[in-house]
Amino acid sequence: MINQEVIGKRIAMLRKQKGFLQEELAKNIGMTRSSLAQIELGNRNITAGELLKLSEVFGISIDSLLAKELKIKELSEETGNKKAEKVEERISVPELQIEKFKQVLLYVLERCAGKPNVGETVLNKLLYFIEFNFYERYEEHMIGATFKKLQFGPVPQDMDLVLAKMETEGMVKMFKADYHGFLQKRYMPLAKPDLQELRASEIEIIDQVINQLSDFSARSISDYSHKDLPWKATQDGDVIDYELAFYREAPFSARTYSDDPE
Repeated sequence: MINQEVIGKRIAMLRKQKGFLQEELAKNIGMTRSSLAQIELGNRNITAGELLKLSEVFGISIDSLLAKELKIKELSEETGNKKAEKVEERISVPELQIEKFKQVLLYVLERCAGKPNVGETVLNKLLYFIEFNFYERYEEHMIGATFKKLQFGPVPQDMDLVLAKMETEGMVKMFKADYHGFLQKRYMPLAKPDLQELRASEIEIIDQVINQLSDFSARSISDYSHKDLPWKATQDGDVIDYELAFYREAPFSARTYSDDPE
């Protein structure tokens, strides 16, 4: 008998293959998005009635859904190529966009570099929330950075590479400063961001994150990031899966979901 964690992963996989967002599937089977999210995470048992509804929506039998080995036919032409392409794009591996990364960093530094708390740690966390909030809201990457779960929170793996390039190109200057007895690595922008490279939707998310979190200390913003589900659901040292952004709940969720009573 397979356990509820395996069932949850299968439901998530089938949902993505069929092109459903969590909210869409939840409405189809008469439950809240948060309940479906907990099922997919393996934190909630699924009832027989819910299994029946899911099997009808997915077009497979309950026996197949609960079998030791799940065999699924490829999406047919009738599923709709456009919908299938959208799902494939949403779950794709992020690709680093270095030029966009530079402009985002310049924009964040222009607004925050003067704050004494914004050293390397705070900057890393601001970028994490900017990227994951944007992905959750718009289902696409802004800078395409890969984030790993490290001891003090999520860290973009390409940060040093991008900042080194920016220093070489005279866009930023790195310096170290004493902050409450700790040596803090900081960056000062030497160029203005090219706002033509940033969409209005991207600037909106960046501004929201800056307004909410840029006054946090390094310790506070690290502790806050540890409570975000993508970080919590990832093993130490592993890459944080962007798909986990869709399992967030308040106050971390960057998207408004309609959780009607079941």
